[in-house]
Amino acid sequence: MQNTQKLRELTKKLLQINEEARVQYTTRTHLDDYKVNFYEEVKPFADRALMLLKDWEPLAREWVMYNKPKYLYPIQIKNTFENIEMISVVAWQKDTGPKKFNERVQSVEYVLEKLMEEVK
Repeated sequence: MQNTQKLRELTKKLLQINEEARVQYTTRTHLDDYKVNFYEEVKPFADRALMLLKDWEPLAREWVMYNKPKYLYPIQIKNTFENIEMISVVAWQKDTGPKKFNERVQSVEYVLEKLMEEVK
């Protein structure tokens, strides 16, 4: 019960991270005059995402393996970890391609929202 509640809380926070990265990329990164400060913007954001991911991943993987939901698999948990880790950095890079970035964001959103639906 307690792990389920923690998993839901962490999943909500990761959905927020995903949305913050999307907003960063779509509204600020591509501005001509935008200059990123790695140590004040990127690193704290990426560190916060990684801290959440390290807590979330074992709980999510264990929950998926034990409950075997219809549309979620352990590999999706692993891929979501990697995608959020990547998104949390590349959202600030001007050379990040929009197609790949948006695919990652949508993939993360799908898995996290599915998990929220399934975990009661």
